Amino acid sequence: MIKLVKSTFYKEKDTKKLLINFISSSTKLSMGQECEKFEENFSNYQGRKYTCFVNSGSSANLLLLQSLLSLKRIKKNDNIAFSSLTWSTNVMPMIQLGLNPVAIDVSPTNLNITLDSLVDIYKNNPFKILFITNLLGFCGDLDKIAAFCQQENIILLEDNCESLGSELKGKKLGNFGLASTSSFFVGHHLSTIEGGAVSTDDKDLYRILKITRAHGWSRNIKNEEKTALAKENKIDKFYDNYSFYELGFNFRPTEISGFIGNCQISYLEEMVQKRISNFNILYSASLKNNQILTLKVSHLSKVSNFAFPLVFRSKSSFNKYRELFEKNNVEIRPIVGGNITQQPFYVSSYGKNNNMKNSELIHSNGFYIPNNPELSEYELKKLCDLIIFKI
Repeated sequence: MIKLVKSTFYKEKDTKKLLINFISSSTKLSMGQECEKFEENFSNYQGRKYTCFVNSGSSANLLLLQSLLSLKRIKKNDNIAFSSLTWSTNVMPMIQLGLNPVAIDVSPTNLNITLDSLVDIYKNNPFKILFITNLLGFCGDLDKIAAFCQQENIILLEDNCESLGSELKGKKLGNFGLASTSSFFVGHHLSTIEGGAVSTDDKDLYRILKITRAHGWSRNIKNEEKTALAKENKIDKFYDNYSFYELGFNFRPTEISGFIGNCQISYLEEMVQKRISNFNILYSASLKNNQILTLKVSHLSKVSNFAFPLVFRSKSSFNKYRELFEKNNVEIRPIVGGNITQQPFYVSSYGKNNNMKNSELIHSNGFYIPNNPELSEYELKKLCDLIIFKI
């Protein structure tokens, strides 16, 4: 079986040895110094000033939106646009927090929102926030989208959970908006088993993220900020550590996750380069099969691909190739959450949306195949042979 995920983490044997020693010698395993160290390391890799480490990428999305509500940069019932081809927990926090979701269809050639599709929606249904998904290592014309958002005072957020290491014109995805979210779930670019993060250059947002991550209290922010909050709210020192200043959650990671993250981040560039190399090989193969829709990626300077998508021109081709890959013991899956507006949770709240034609095509006629940094040459050749095989 050629699996989508081979290991819990890269160089698993070495990492497990280090982890066993760490757990054996640790006196504290709840959130602490390892988590702070990982936040700093990840910020350095991503090229952002601040990172708030949490227990999952899904939590990161919810945390980010709640923090913006607490800062009063957005308010309930504001329109928030999103990519209709995405994962459930990109959209669910919008509904849970009382925002008004506005779906935007994607391009079949890059699986992402483009400026043209965004402007068409914005003309008739203006939105305050755009929470874009950089799907499977790709993006559309994200630089132009960012410029439009700045011009129209739209808050741009990036769900970058599947695109760590991809670059548009030399700039890393996840660095085009106010903030971006990442996932460190098993099988993603960097695994802490479970884990996620919000990264930003905005100091005020970072402060609220840390408060909101842990119950709404202030004990994890800088001492001077903590003292100022207590003074402003007339909180006695005795009660300070048990005072709750904002609506919050418990999204704290553990020191185990932080330690694994610090081990794995030393391999991150190596893992990203392998994903890029694998993508280029698989992409070249896909161009030789005219039953597969051609992806347009020339605008991207690096494609750090989470998994490789195959979208077929017809349903009959999809069915035949799905059977072919499964028969040859290749693990395949639908392309993430597919057309999210057709998922039961969304239909139950907003009814059926039949305008997401490209997302529906990708959902109905597509699946993705493995691209992980541990694929062997034999496995890559087998995947290419199956892609090229004429049915």
